[in-house]
Amino acid sequence: MAEQWQSFTSMFTKLAEDLKLPRVDTEKLIEAHRKNIDALARSAEAASEGAKSLAMKQREIIEEAIRETSAMVRDFKLESPQDAAAKQAEFAKEAFEAAVRNTRDVAELVQRSSTDALKIIQDRMQQSFEEIRGTVEKK
Repeated sequence: MAEQWQSFTSMFTKLAEDLKLPRVDTEKLIEAHRKNIDALARSAEAASEGAKSLAMKQREIIEEAIRETSAMVRDFKLESPQDAAAKQAEFAKEAFEAAVRNTRDVAELVQRSSTDALKIIQDRMQQSFEEIRGTVEKK
């Protein structure tokens, strides 16, 4: 079996030489793929860190909402219908502003983590193209 494989590879090597095809430095090619896998791992790590940050931010948002709601309920005293309406309007305004602020913060966090993870892959692709060009030797 080993002889058949050797014969098979020799046949393709001879064909490449006869056609004057460029040689491929397999060691450089293997190293390039190792670097690709490393970049994928680093990108996955960056995405994972982004997901952790997002979960922490969401937890902070929920905790803040609970604290604010508890404080509002605790401090809510009905002195008159007008006072109750003013307090409800103030609470609604604060809740809306918090929702807008939190949405913006979460969107920025997601964008930043996505950009970080994608940049690792883009940088590696650029390096990989340069390395692959360097693995092909002209005869």
